[in-house]
Amino acid sequence: MTPRKTGILTHTGTFTNDFDLEGCKETVELAASNALAVARRLLTDKERIDSILSMTVFVSASGDFNRHSRIADHASNYFFQELGEKGIGARAAVGVASLPGAAVVEIQIIATVAED
Repeated sequence: MTPRKTGILTHTGTFTNDFDLEGCKETVELAASNALAVARRLLTDKERIDSILSMTVFVSASGDFNRHSRIADHASNYFFQELGEKGIGARAAVGVASLPGAAVVEIQIIATVAED
């Protein structure tokens, strides 16, 4: 999922080496929150997200940008806050030339489900 509020992208563009990585924390957390919300909407009333097995963070970045994992750290921290140790699974941070709608980041998760 991308960083959207009420269907509108909150941040667009491309990460460059002079970008303040702390400044993107809210944007990345919003994308992570949206990914988790979509996964939760697929559940029945008796199910819950149990853990994050895998997370891929796609980062729209300039060709010389090399701090993708620092951006993904914000998403990892968000899932840890939401799910504790079970929020930390395998992870990949991938630099791309562009994302849909010119989003700066897109997050994909694979999660396990448990019954309450």
